Amino acid sequence: MNGTVQVRTAWLLWGGAAVVLAVLPLVFSSGAALTMMSLMGFAAIFALSYNMLLGQTGMLSFGHAVYYGLGGFVTAHALDVIGADRLPVPLPVVPLVGGLAGLTFALIFGWVSTKRAGTVFAMISLGIGELVAACSLILRGFFGGEGGISTSRTKTLAVFGLNFGPQMQVYYLIAAWALLCAGAMYAITRTPLGRMCNAVRDNPERAEFIGYSTQMVRFLVFCLAGFFAGVAGGLAAIHYEIVTSSMVGAASSGFVLLMAYIGGVAFFIGPIIGAVLMTALQISLSDYTAAWQLYVGLMFVGVVMYAPWGLGGLILMHQPLLAAGTLRRVGPAYALAVLPTVLLGTGAIALVETTHHLLVDMAQGPAMRVLGVGYDATSPLAWAVIVALLALGVWLLRRVAPRVSSAYHQAVQAAHAQGARR
Repeated sequence: MNGTVQVRTAWLLWGGAAVVLAVLPLVFSSGAALTMMSLMGFAAIFALSYNMLLGQTGMLSFGHAVYYGLGGFVTAHALDVIGADRLPVPLPVVPLVGGLAGLTFALIFGWVSTKRAGTVFAMISLGIGELVAACSLILRGFFGGEGGISTSRTKTLAVFGLNFGPQMQVYYLIAAWALLCAGAMYAITRTPLGRMCNAVRDNPERAEFIGYSTQMVRFLVFCLAGFFAGVAGGLAAIHYEIVTSSMVGAASSGFVLLMAYIGGVAFFIGPIIGAVLMTALQISLSDYTAAWQLYVGLMFVGVVMYAPWGLGGLILMHQPLLAAGTLRRVGPAYALAVLPTVLLGTGAIALVETTHHLLVDMAQGPAMRVLGVGYDATSPLAWAVIVALLALGVWLLRRVAPRVSSAYHQAVQAAHAQGARR
């Protein structure tokens, strides 16, 4: 009976996700919104593929963008060949080219890198990433040099009259692939291979003792992760219609690590949350401040220090309380933390923006505006207010934190008590 309920719940969740993806463009129909949602789609595939290595198998990779970028380059070349030779290939199947490219290179590089685990694997992945990044500027015939490879997605075989020129059509293509890949990666976690990935992550010696090759498990997962990363790269090539060397660089590998870790590597939905949040920050926050990368770095440090399970963990830790009906007990305590958080956040934003203005934009004069408030960046009063906001926010949070923690644990105990009575 429980198995049937779980299957029905899974179908309802995935069906709900499909409905949400289908309805979103009807609610957010602007070109900017469609572009952002498209970016979130293939970023989620990329982050989930990385989490197959880090979260499920315990393999910290610093070069996962290699398979994402190479998948994008091969897809761009494939689109050029399809367009030049007028081959009857529809665009919806072209991301498979990127996936197969990612799989091929994962087979080559993975056979070497997965022979070791832990720090050695991380260093090998970093070396491979730097090697491919260097080759991207040397092998101009394939990578196109600094200008990259340009292509066109509209020269493929039209399907049902769709040429995928409008952004709306591209969004639905990316959304369909995102749902398909996410479903496939979730299904892999429920297979014996997925369970062995967790065993290799948690206790590789015991996995070896019962007869499993940890190297082969790592290799298989590495190849699967390379395939899905290649699909994401192919969708990126279709979306941008240009692929550059930055796709295989260390910045892309670092960005996917941030997406997975900030979202939460211990939960399947975590990388999706991280991909959505980081993409939104990258596009929206960069319009308001030139120091947006600093905010991302500070957020990463904060998650590592105070929320090691990621944002997904913070959300899912309240699911038992919601199911038991005890979530309302933590509401008053959480409300008390709102004001200190706002004060601390306002002070931190003012500190970052003022420091950035003094170090970078001082040629424009000391006058500046933060959150709609204008002031002199060199004014002692302004700095006194910033320090006061930070100090007051930290002090109040330290006073409120024990009450928040106590309220949460009491709600958890109440939820457990209700479960025991049932």
